[in-house]
Amino acid sequence: QASQPASPPSSAAAGRTVLLAYFSRPGENYHYGGRRNLKVGNTQVLAQMIGDRMACDTYRIQPADPCPDDYEQTVARNVREQDSDARPAIAGSLPDLGRYQVVLLASPIWNVRAPVIMTTFTDTFDFTGKTIHPLTTYAMSGLGATEADYAASCPGATLGEGLAVRGEEVADAGPSIDAWLCRTCLPRT
Repeated sequence: QASQPASPPSSAAAGRTVLLAYFSRPGENYHYGGRRNLKVGNTQVLAQMIGDRMACDTYRIQPADPCPDDYEQTVARNVREQDSDARPAIAGSLPDLGRYQVVLLASPIWNVRAPVIMTTFTDTFDFTGKTIHPLTTYAMSGLGATEADYAASCPGATLGEGLAVRGEEVADAGPSIDAWLCRTCLPRT
């Protein structure tokens, strides 16, 4: 699988103050106890649904060393990265967080935590004065440890309400997304 650079933030409108930064992995994924091959990862589907509903820029976090397509290999890599507190490199250029007041951090939950590449991302920036909302796709762990992890890796930030969507049900998450957007008062399109 060839490495692809991270996407610069998309910006359809000047002056946007919300960034949706997400990591998603296509390929073989957990699916109700079995495996299913996804052309588009669950978190990317969630990010696209949110991006269609609100005024935000999006940035896709992609590892410099791409994840394997094989589920078991990805699980093993994740365990190694978590156990060693690794900081996998991000491909391509990073966004300028200076103009954003709110950052949505979206990822799957692997072994009760966001993949450690999300900590690579949060360690790179000063989130002082910003509001962070964790967003996850999961099989069993909901938001997992994202709230505690982001509170620790983003000192000075305010932690806003998160949203957790079961990966197998992400295509039907519209009502949950709409309710979350109403509760959080984030800008709608």
